[in-house]
Amino acid sequence: MTGFARAEGAAGAWSWAVEARSVNGRGLEVRFRWPPGFDSLEPVAREAAQARFQRGQLNITLQARRAEAAAAVRLNEAVLERYLAIAAALASSGRAAPPSADGLLALRGVIEAGEVEDEPEARAEVEGAMARSIADALEGLRASRLAEGAALARVLAGLIDRIEALSTEAEAGAAAQGSAIRDRFARRLGELLGEVAPAERILQEAAVMAAKADVREELDRLASHVAAARALMAADAAVGRRLDFLTQEFMREANTLCSKSATVELTRTGLALKAAIDQFREQVQNVE
Repeated sequence: MTGFARAEGAAGAWSWAVEARSVNGRGLEVRFRWPPGFDSLEPVAREAAQARFQRGQLNITLQARRAEAAAAVRLNEAVLERYLAIAAALASSGRAAPPSADGLLALRGVIEAGEVEDEPEARAEVEGAMARSIADALEGLRASRLAEGAALARVLAGLIDRIEALSTEAEAGAAAQGSAIRDRFARRLGELLGEVAPAERILQEAAVMAAKADVREELDRLASHVAAARALMAADAAVGRRLDFLTQEFMREANTLCSKSATVELTRTGLALKAAIDQFREQVQNVE
């Protein structure tokens, strides 16, 4: 199921933004990207995601920066002394003018910049606030997915209605299976024997063929699956995987129905049923 959410925060010298995105996935896959120095937030993000979601590919990104100067400046006196010695030798020989202070400070290695390290208490405060922003972003993502799910529920309900209607249509078409099989067998037997086949033999053979082509069990199971799908849709829980499995059962019965069909009408209905089930399967991939 797709969705997007963003949360921002600030604490101490830091400000940050958290973005959470999700796309469809059979299981739950969480990917977390964070700036250097905040590795401890990875298990926090994963646990927060696992507590809220069961399916989908989640990408959580934390971007952070300092609100003040991010580097501590230090004068490397050893390097400066070496530059001064060289400059003094050049100046005494008349090959160069005495160096200026700004010129010396601009030379490589004289001024060093290092990252400012937070005090342990300050860092813990910042990481705690970032963890709350991660949770806020995931809650926003959850709300986004729920809104999409509400719209998706109507689509799925319509497809279940379509599957039920086609199953009812198939039941009506199945009633003509017996006579169609009998007429087809009589015609073929007559073509082989060159004469009209005995009615008793036609009835016996047609009865055997009709029993093999009986789709009553498939229709009963389709009706049962429709009821199960509606019950899952009404449940207040994550049902995506169960609906995914149920879709496979739907398709199995539809395939068997088509293979047993003895009439063009029933075959046409069976193919339409398979198309509706396939549409249902595609939409179920979006369900948590």
